[in-house]
Amino acid sequence: MSDTPANWYPDPTGRHEHRYWDGSVWTEHVSDHGRQGTDSVTDSGPIPTTGATAEKVQSQVTDKARVNAAPAGTGLFDQPVLVVNQKAKLIELNNEYAVYDQDGTQIGAIRQVGQSTLKKAARFVSSFDQFMTHSLQLVDMNGAVQLTVTRPAKFAKSKVHIADGSGAPLGSIVQRNMIGKIRFSLEGTSGQLGSLNGENWRAWNFNIQDSAGTEVARITKTWEGLAKTMFTTADNYVLQIHQPLAEPLRSLVVASAVSVDLALKQDNRGFG
Repeated sequence: MSDTPANWYPDPTGRHEHRYWDGSVWTEHVSDHGRQGTDSVTDSGPIPTTGATAEKVQSQVTDKARVNAAPAGTGLFDQPVLVVNQKAKLIELNNEYAVYDQDGTQIGAIRQVGQSTLKKAARFVSSFDQFMTHSLQLVDMNGAVQLTVTRPAKFAKSKVHIADGSGAPLGSIVQRNMIGKIRFSLEGTSGQLGSLNGENWRAWNFNIQDSAGTEVARITKTWEGLAKTMFTTADNYVLQIHQPLAEPLRSLVVASAVSVDLALKQDNRGFG
């Protein structure tokens, strides 16, 4: 980042929403949900992983989501299939996900940032945190931030904002209804780019359409067994992208699986 101008950027350590870059080095100045503070720069934490085997991920793709294999890409944004698995925890104080390609190789992760001690306490003793702001970072295996997904504090319907690796806004995923099959609109900075449409009332599976109404991608929630469902809130999704997409629609589609989980499961564990 030697040529990057001084400014606030997504915190590369994964501990806060933003950290200040002074033009030459990262500083101790951090910001979470608009509140500034200080935290010394140390190495980033480990990349979240679920420990899933390649065979398990492949089974999610072919057996559970019934997706036919396609030539794999080389990075997070050119894969025909992404598998997003949430790390299972008996007590979930922060959200962590591993991102795999269709062959079961982990190619990224999603980590929650900006979690204060108060917010973690609220998650431990109540469901009040569903009304608070939540932010996630999609990172590659080197820990470099690729996307930031933020759901601001809300009361009813959710609106999830997507930013690129430098924090520049790309668009939003906006919930349109609360009853029946849940629908979201995919909105860029200059207008609507498409829609995310639930195919059943439990909001397990979604088709993603462009602005012309053509299906360009699909999200399938995969069933992981009764024991896991009863004792944890972890969810797993397969995102199938049918064709190459232009920006910013491509980034909104990549962010869509975790955005659905963030928008709906924080409202009601029954959606999970």
